[in-house]
Amino acid sequence: MKKCLLTVSALFFFFSFSFAQVKLQNLLVENRSNPIGIDIIQPRFNWELLSDRRNTRQIAYEIKVTVGKQTVWSTGKINSDSSVHVAYRGMALQSGKKYFWKVRVWDNSGKVSSWSEPAFFQMALLSTNDWKAKWITFSYKEDPSQQKSPLFRKQFNANKKIISATAYITAHGLYEALINGKKIGDAFLTPGWTSYNKRLQYQVYDVTDLLHEGNNAIGVTLGSGWYRGYLAWSDHHNIYGSDLSLLFQMEITYSDGTKENVVSDESWKCSTGPILSAEIYHGETYDAREEVPGWATVSYKYGSNWLPVNVEDFPFNNLIATYNEPVRKHEIFSPVKIFKTPKGEQVIDFGQNLVGWVVVKAKGNAGDKIIIRHAEVLDKQGNFYTENLRAAKSTDTYFLKGGSEETFEPHFTFHGFRYIKIEGYPGEIKPEDFTAVTLYSDMKQTGTFSCSSPLVNQLQHNIQWGQRGNFLDVPTDCPQRDERLGWTGDAQVFSRTASFNMNVNDFFAKWLKDVTADQHENGAVPHVIPDVLGKGDAGSAGWADVSTIVPWNMYIAYGDKRILEQQYPSMKAWVGFMTSKSNNYLWNTGGHFGDWLYYVGGGSTDNYLIAQCFYAHSTQLVINAARVLGHEDDVARYSDLLQKIKDAFMKEYATPNGRLISGTQTAYVLALEFDMFPENLRKQAAQRIVENIKQFDNHLTTGFLGAAYLCDVLTRFGYTDVASGLLLQTTYPSWLYPVKMGATTIWERWDGIKPDSTFEDAGMNSFNHYAYGCIGDWMYRKMAGLDTYEDGVGYKHIKVQPHLCEGFTNASASLLTYYGKLSNSWKTGPDAITMDVEIPANTTATVFLPASHANDITESGKSLSASSDIKITGNEEGYVVAELGSGAYHFVIVKK
Repeated sequence: MKKCLLTVSALFFFFSFSFAQVKLQNLLVENRSNPIGIDIIQPRFNWELLSDRRNTRQIAYEIKVTVGKQTVWSTGKINSDSSVHVAYRGMALQSGKKYFWKVRVWDNSGKVSSWSEPAFFQMALLSTNDWKAKWITFSYKEDPSQQKSPLFRKQFNANKKIISATAYITAHGLYEALINGKKIGDAFLTPGWTSYNKRLQYQVYDVTDLLHEGNNAIGVTLGSGWYRGYLAWSDHHNIYGSDLSLLFQMEITYSDGTKENVVSDESWKCSTGPILSAEIYHGETYDAREEVPGWATVSYKYGSNWLPVNVEDFPFNNLIATYNEPVRKHEIFSPVKIFKTPKGEQVIDFGQNLVGWVVVKAKGNAGDKIIIRHAEVLDKQGNFYTENLRAAKSTDTYFLKGGSEETFEPHFTFHGFRYIKIEGYPGEIKPEDFTAVTLYSDMKQTGTFSCSSPLVNQLQHNIQWGQRGNFLDVPTDCPQRDERLGWTGDAQVFSRTASFNMNVNDFFAKWLKDVTADQHENGAVPHVIPDVLGKGDAGSAGWADVSTIVPWNMYIAYGDKRILEQQYPSMKAWVGFMTSKSNNYLWNTGGHFGDWLYYVGGGSTDNYLIAQCFYAHSTQLVINAARVLGHEDDVARYSDLLQKIKDAFMKEYATPNGRLISGTQTAYVLALEFDMFPENLRKQAAQRIVENIKQFDNHLTTGFLGAAYLCDVLTRFGYTDVASGLLLQTTYPSWLYPVKMGATTIWERWDGIKPDSTFEDAGMNSFNHYAYGCIGDWMYRKMAGLDTYEDGVGYKHIKVQPHLCEGFTNASASLLTYYGKLSNSWKTGPDAITMDVEIPANTTATVFLPASHANDITESGKSLSASSDIKITGNEEGYVVAELGSGAYHFVIVKK
């Protein structure tokens, strides 16, 4: 009996220990899982703690990194709670090498975890000397009226057993590469879009499984893309060059330890194929009769139309590895309706405004021509509407080769659309023959939000779909017309909202490097990045401030200090530009977009007043960054500058009683958000906003710049119910007006479609334009209450402070942080308020519970004061404030 009791006790101890032990998951290197192609010599490691215990914290960690049998970094036990962005400090990493790593941690109960499952990362090429390949281009004479996509081919023999193979590929233009007839990787529109002449990305692929011992064939197709295709307006093309060129290098490792490089060089051949033309704006034309069957396989025999390639002396010093997630296929939509318009047009509705293309199946005769046109909306009469696409043709054309069923989809274009118009389709149009496929950068979805209002839930849907459609390698303003550019103003107002919905850490880190690359020598930041306007257009307030706002927002959202380090010179340069254009610290020169697309009936805001506010804000952000980076001299210098900027603002734009020369919502919102008023004048300024809102019958009147901060300012000064009233407003101008009009994405204008179903000016009327989706930030951080403190950025020190808004009975939000899942859900009932909070391990949280007294609150059925896991720290403006650690908590607050 005694032996049995001992066995039971041992089992109980074993299972208790196993269950309580911390587990490690979601190992990341440079914010990616098992990345291939890192050219950062000190990559950073993340890991996530998983524990069933409350208040679990890490107190120490140990990391081991190996290559083969060699350990290149063993930290030993490091007393630290850091589990995010831990920088490598081992032996020098080598080009092309694959490294494995694992981690274990000690928690605050003194227990050590098991080692994590091994993860890996593979380095890219760290020196230009590592490139053995040559740039090659086609040698045939190109018809400028029909720029066919060139084909490049190479056949080679791998005469030994293959252990591994890695391919490094880039192009002038876009590329699609095959080995033995199979696509390399699952990315599209590679190598992506950067400021090519300064920063050209290459991609790295593990192609081991595509090769086999013996003969192998490589085939690569190129398209014009952003490199030489039409961009912006006025026949603007060949911005980076007029060539289409390929750089390909593959390193094969054999079982005997030897290596072989297969590279682009004089030995390759070139020809043309079925892609007759491909343009970002205009679409793709594909003639299946000109397909070259099996051309990327070893069975293919060269014909007379294959020519030797030309070798070009293009530079290698602008080549960089890929830092952000590639563009991939995502959601698939089937038709929700097939119909004919009043004009007799054959149209398919996919039910969602999306970005990507349509996959078409058809069977017909050789030479049958199918034309697919794309549109976002139908007009008032229900006809297909493309006038708002301006010069963009947005048309895909397919010529059938005849015979069996054929499948078509584009390669080097994308479209913004909900509807397609079909011409020339052979046979009956059936839903199973048409599929819409979405394309966007493969960012992990991290945030969710829902509430008691179905209309606001649709707004959240629209915000997320606006982000999906426009975060296609760069943050574009719109995805459908002849623009699709990286407008800086749109990006900065939306950046914090974006960081909640998806993990945009790497996405913005990559794009910000192009901000720096294209920034003018005098510090001015172009209106679009990459800068393809080329007219010296730069330096607009609220647009160029992207150089300070987005780095700071990424630091706050992800705790990414390296972004601040890398962007700090650019941040200072932008403030330096504004100072150089100021007179006695008053920036009242230059051209500015102002509060873009504001409600005209609400009055315009002085552009120089706006400029002065952003001058102050960017200066404040430089101060913040300097403090984080330890540049105390800069803290003092820019603090002095900031006070002078604010003094100049008050002297120029405000009366002694705080009335501004522009009486608009935006004027007062910016002045309050950026603390332009002295403390004693802020309350009256907030009251003026509320009075203005009432004057316009509880409507907003802001444009892009004011909308980003309007509800935040109202909540800050105690007018949350006014803010929620604006959110729930359904008539123009409002966030829900487009929702009521059937929008599935965010519109460029408050009234893109007017109440009478006519359109705003087609010259600028996008129906997928994420900027006004910036309200999401208020919904997540204020309404649902999920935020982070600056003393613990990246949600290391979490703030949970929900605002129980008038007109709502519940709201919930969740966020996948680098530490794990954070969530809050509140619900109001007749007798009580419930709050369910989840805090990830290795973080702490300050939670604001909407109650007057702690004795009105229970947690998991126990009085709040009786809980050993929760520390009550006081009362603050209608909240009981508590400190707590990780775990799940159920609060009930009795109404009195």
